[in-house]
Parts: sequence; structure tokens; C-alpha cells
Amino acid sequence: MRKEDTRMQRARDAFRRASSAYSPREERRLGGHLGAVVAFGAYTAAWSAAVGMRRAKLPDRHEPWDILFAAAATFRLSRLLSKGSVTSPLRAPFTRYESATGPAEVSESPRGGNMRSSVGEFVTCPFCLSVWLTTTITGAHLLWPNATRTVTGSLTALAVADAMQLGYDCLVQKNSE
Repeated sequence: MRKEDTRMQRARDAFRRASSAYSPREERRLGGHLGAVVAFGAYTAAWSAAVGMRRAKLPDRHEPWDILFAAAATFRLSRLLSKGSVTSPLRAPFTRYESATGPAEVSESPRGGNMRSSVGEFVTCPFCLSVWLTTTITGAHLLWPNATRTVTGSLTALAVADAMQLGYDCLVQKNSE
């Protein structure tokens, strides 16, 4: 056996032992989570390289409206992608439908083997998607600030409209009681 093969085998064995010790009573998909961390590192590095190659100037400070719009856009898009009934076909290869949970939202559970269920866990988690979306919005803002403001402004308007729809529904239900 080559020296590199021996090192890789030792690393795999060490990871299995750590995974087993981490969660002895239930199966945790640490391998899939490690893959997600590595993929996120590569994704962030790609954005950094793109910003660096364009020599985009980093802002001296954040504009408050940009932060607010980015936060609202991240919230709305992460909910739409991870919970929206209309986006369920995107998640279907990795998830199993459980139930409707609210207006235009569904609950799903991950399914399949290690990698597939790890992806299923990721795509049904608005918090997990938020990290990636924030990175995307930040990188896009550095490269294309006006276009990014247009998109985040639109998604913020959608988030406010959704809140108004839910508020209206609550008022109608309360008045009918």
C-alpha cells in the first residue's frame, strides 16, 4: 500500500471514530455535513476570487438599507427555496413530503443514502440556505451593486407583501370569530 493510501485510510478511520463518538446513539450524517462545509469553503473562495479578479473595491462601511434589504431578501428567498410548495419539485429528489404547514409552505423530511439525505437536510433548512444566500448576495453586491439592490429590493417587497397577506388573514379570522 502506498504512503498516501495509508494516510487516507487513517484519516477515514479517525473520522469514523470521531463520528461514532460524537453521536453514539443515533446516526448523524457528519460525512455529508463535512462535504457541505468543504463545498461552502470552495463556494466562498470562488466568490472571493471573482471579486479579487475584478478588483472590486470593498466598501468602507455597510449602508443600512443594503443590510436591511439583504436580510429581508435572504429571509424570503431561503423560505421560498426550503419550504415553498411551488419549489417542492426542486427538493423532491432529496426529500419526502410530510404535510402542508402554512400558506404555500410544506414540511418535508430528507430521504435516501448519506449524500442524498444530507442534501435533503440542507435544502429543507432555511437557516442553512441563508448562509449560502448571504454569501451570494454579498458577492453579487460587490460585483454588481445596482443589479443586486434591484433584486434584494424586489425580494424585500415580496417579504413585506407576504407579511401583509398573513396579517390580513389573521384580521379576517379574528373578525369572523
